[in-house]
Amino acid sequence: MAEIVWTESALHDLNEIAEYIALDKLNAAQLLVRSVFERVDLLSYSPNSGRKVLELTPSKYKEVIVGPCRIFYRFTEGSVYILHVMRVERELRKYLLQDRDMKGR
Repeated sequence: MAEIVWTESALHDLNEIAEYIALDKLNAAQLLVRSVFERVDLLSYSPNSGRKVLELTPSKYKEVIVGPCRIFYRFTEGSVYILHVMRVERELRKYLLQDRDMKGR
């Protein structure tokens, strides 16, 4: 079973998304956060279950989707590092994952 490691920046990303949603729908924001954590927890049992990041092929990074969020991670040495959370409609800045990966290690 892999260890799940959330980077501070990924937690901050999720918090910002939830706060924005909570302005109109507090229950929806709470449900989103709960759903994201539940989906990420499944990675501890199946860390390679995420899909390849289309913008970064080939890449060591993977992603899972919990609408409206994309959760980016890397699996290495028995740990799943959650690096970035963003809304699906935003464009991924390719350098962002590599920058956060260095800080998370």
